Parts: sequence; structure tokens; C-alpha cells
Amino acid sequence: MHLIERPETQYVMSGDVSVAFQVFGRGQQDLLYVPGIISHLETNWEEPNSANFLISLGQHFRVIIFDKRGQGMSDRIEGATTLEERIDDLKAVMQAVGSESATIFALSEGGPVSILFAATYPQKVKRLVLFGAMAKFWGTDDYPHMAHIKYMDKAIENVASNWGKGYFAAQAGPKGGFNPETQSLLAKMERMASSPSGVKKFMAANSLIDVRPILPDVKQHTLVIQRRHDQMVRRGNGRYFADNIVNATYLELPTSSHLPQFEDTDIVLDAVVKFAHANFESELLEVDRKLSTALFTDIVGSTEKLFTMGDEAWRKVLDEHDAIAGPLVASYKGRIVKNTGDGIFAIFDGPVRALQCTLNLIEALDKVNLPIRAGLHVGEVVTRGQDITGIAVNIASRVMDQASAGEVLMTRTLKDLTGGSQMVFESLGEFELKGLNERFELFRSAGHKS
Repeated sequence: MHLIERPETQYVMSGDVSVAFQVFGRGQQDLLYVPGIISHLETNWEEPNSANFLISLGQHFRVIIFDKRGQGMSDRIEGATTLEERIDDLKAVMQAVGSESATIFALSEGGPVSILFAATYPQKVKRLVLFGAMAKFWGTDDYPHMAHIKYMDKAIENVASNWGKGYFAAQAGPKGGFNPETQSLLAKMERMASSPSGVKKFMAANSLIDVRPILPDVKQHTLVIQRRHDQMVRRGNGRYFADNIVNATYLELPTSSHLPQFEDTDIVLDAVVKFAHANFESELLEVDRKLSTALFTDIVGSTEKLFTMGDEAWRKVLDEHDAIAGPLVASYKGRIVKNTGDGIFAIFDGPVRALQCTLNLIEALDKVNLPIRAGLHVGEVVTRGQDITGIAVNIASRVMDQASAGEVLMTRTLKDLTGGSQMVFESLGEFELKGLNERFELFRSAGHKS
């Protein structure tokens, strides 16, 4: 087998997890390669097709690749991982190599991660390439482009029972399959990437991923590459992106492999290079707009407490409230935008962090006899100096209005971005929210999976 010299594997801390990455190539632009469900930096370079694909990218870009947490050379983790932990990893890797902005090449399940990253940190993503990606990992009646979620348990068990034999990778290959040597190398990549139980956790965690509501928040020019006969991620997924991302360009190829390093690789490479280096008439992103999670809280019965306690005593209560809320929000990487008199308005760069912070805030304030209610929503917000505005802010406020004491309610948009958190949710049905034309399905947290 032809051995190809590989770049050095390095590490960066993302929270308390070591994330492995490599950087190589001589291009002037950065390209961040976000992997799919199988990821292993070292074995990438043992399989000739994969190595040649990476080397070709390196002719045109400074390529940054990494193993997602829980796989490959990165730390194994307990349980699954959330989308926002994964975008934290992207941010950490880019910072480690001094990359301020990059074109992202997102493969398969790397697509939803990259979409969330592009919307949350728009200045870090110059262009976005989605290859064989999906907006939802499992299909539903209103998203028929992936295997239906009712078959999820059976499908996961089938993958796990055959993991490490190369069968999963073979499903992602071209028609006719692989030669024995390639099949053997892909089987090794499966084993090196993850254990059977590990891949089960990843696939189950992906059941909550749904980035459809945030596609309008992706403002970068986006190239969607879809192979027409891809059996793992069907062509409807690519068409869905093309129809719902405002600056999307759709390229459909008449081939079948789910993996870009097989079949018409030269066409894929040429398309990516031309797209990344193209001059678009409108390229500048609005720096004051990005995707965020908005939180509103309210002290239940505050007016009655004020009249009962009097101004001075009530002021001391609010001071105690603020002394608890401020540090707690900051510990979850949030920012309190303003105090609302008897509550707070805060923003976060991740929905799971926002939800966990809110649940802890409810518990902490309840201990000092300050019951609160809370509302959460994810959407595009607008920065105006130190203030934050936008329809997403109004929605979060109206969601809070529907909550009872000790309760946090959230929209489906937020709930669908919590994949990997192990949180369980209960639907309360659809609500008309004051001042808003559409109805919103609201959810409340029902604890964690056992």
C-alpha cells in the first residue's frame, strides 16, 4: 500500500475535552473540514482515496481537519454530545490555528453542526459547503428525506451489530462496492473511530437534531453538493437546503457515493475551489445579526410581594435575585442584557446551556423563596450597542407569559437543537402568543433520560 506522509496530529482543549486536529496545505484561504459520523485523523491518510482528496484540497487551501469529541484521536466522552458542544469544538480548533474566518466543508451529519455554527458565529464562516448533508438525521412525516424515525431503534441495532466490519462504510460507497483492500481499510476506520456502543449513542442523540427552523438565519453563500443516487442521504435533503437557504447554489451529480473521495472527486474538488474563490456581488454579512438563545424570567407574584414588603425590603429581595442570577448566567457563557424590574432578559450562544442555566436558576431562586417562570426561544437577534432586539426576543418574552411558577417553557425551535443533551420534553400543545401571527408549539422540560 502506498503510504502518504501525514501532518502532525495536535490537540486543543474545548472545555474539559481534548480535541485532535491537523492543519496542512499551502492555500491562502482556510478550509475547515467538518466530518460525518466516522472520523479518525490518522486512518484518513492510510486510505489512498481519502488521502488524495485531502492532499488535493491542500493544493488550494490551508486545510483544518479534526476528530469530533468522542471519536478518533479526540477524547472519548460519557454519553452523547450536544450540537453546541460540537460548535464549541469548531471554534476552539479555529482559534488554535489562528483562523479568523474559513470556508466550511461539512460532510453528512457535519451539516447540521456547521449550519448552527454559521448562524451563531457568522463572522467565522466565509462560505459554507454542504456535501451529502441533512437538516434532520431521522425522517418524519413532514421530512421524508431520511429513514423514518419509527425505524430508528432497529436501524441503530443493525449498525452497531455490524460495526467495525466495513458494512456501514460500504453503504456510503459507490454502486458495486469497494475492492477488498479499501473495504478492509474502511472497516479499520470504523473500529478506530468509535466502538459499537459509541456509535449507538451518536445515532440516538441525533434523533433530536432539526435545524430546519434556523436555515433562514444562514446568510453566507452556500454550495449544496448532492449525489443523485446517494442511498444514505437521499437527494431530497440537498433540494431542501437549496430551497430554504437564501444564498444557496445547488449542484447535483449523477453518481452514488456518500463519501466525497470516491467517484467524481475531480468535479467535487473543482466545484469547491471555484465556489470558495468566487467573487460574489453581495458578500458582506450584517455584523449586528446572529443566531442566539433569548431567555426571559419573571418573579411570580412580584406585585403582591412589593405591596406586602414595601419598597426597601423589596429592593433587598431584588438585590439578592441579581446576586444569584448574574454569576449563574455568566457561568453558562450567557449575558444579561437588562433587568426587567422583576426578572432578567439574557442571551446565550447555545440552547442547551441556556436551558440548563434556566433550570438551575429556578432551583437557586426557589431556595430563597423567589419562585420564577421563564421562556426560551432561539432565533436571529439584532445588536444595537449593548441592547439586543429582534422578533426572537419578542417570542421568548411571550413564551414566558405562558409559564407557571417554577416552569421554563420553550419553542420547538429550541427543543430541536438540544440533541445529545439527554433531556426529555413534554409538549403542551400549540399556543397563540400575544402580538404574533403564527401559533407556536411549546414544550417544558420533563427531566433527563435515565
